Amino acid sequence: MNINRINELLEELKYELNSIESLEEKIETLNHCRKELHDISPFKEEPVDCVLWIKDSCIQANEYNPNHVATPEMHLLHTSIKEDGYTMPIVTYDMQNGSREIVDGFHRNRVEREYKDINKRLMGYLPVTTLDKPLEDRIASTIRHNRARGTHGIRPMSDIVLDLSRAGWNDTEICQKLGMDLDEVIRLKQITGLKEAFSSHEFSKSWEEFESKYYNEDQK
Repeated sequence: MNINRINELLEELKYELNSIESLEEKIETLNHCRKELHDISPFKEEPVDCVLWIKDSCIQANEYNPNHVATPEMHLLHTSIKEDGYTMPIVTYDMQNGSREIVDGFHRNRVEREYKDINKRLMGYLPVTTLDKPLEDRIASTIRHNRARGTHGIRPMSDIVLDLSRAGWNDTEICQKLGMDLDEVIRLKQITGLKEAFSSHEFSKSWEEFESKYYNEDQK
């Protein structure tokens, strides 16, 4: 490795970047550099390997997140970001139309929009990573993030389980991908009050059969 040559190139790059007067153009160029480096990174499969700065006007909420944060927690989140900065990026899906949909981090997004001190400091931009997955898998990702923090609404969760069931997911898939137990899934289906929620459910399935199938599939 010719470290001297790499340092020379870095100095040239820094010089070119510093010569850009437009804030928007400089950020776009930095994002471009980060994506190019990400393409050759040994960690390119990890979303956090490439954090981009995107205008908040290009970032939108999803329609399936039932997670809520009370006012005191929002104030605490603001204080955290004010004192420590954004230590976690917002996870997004690139809609390929100039906008991004939030998978995780809706309230971190809110802080930048709703608190003038943070908005001014970040100049209307937010740090994002990219999760490139189909809608059903993005829903599962959002739920996993929320459940890991211990927050998720019961009624909206029952609606999501119903939607995933309608999309063809069976009980085992819902349990595995959402980190639930079978009885949780059944209770949430019961809350919907709709018979179609049980269209693919096998009532004769015992816990032993379920666990055997669950762990056998997990080890493949």
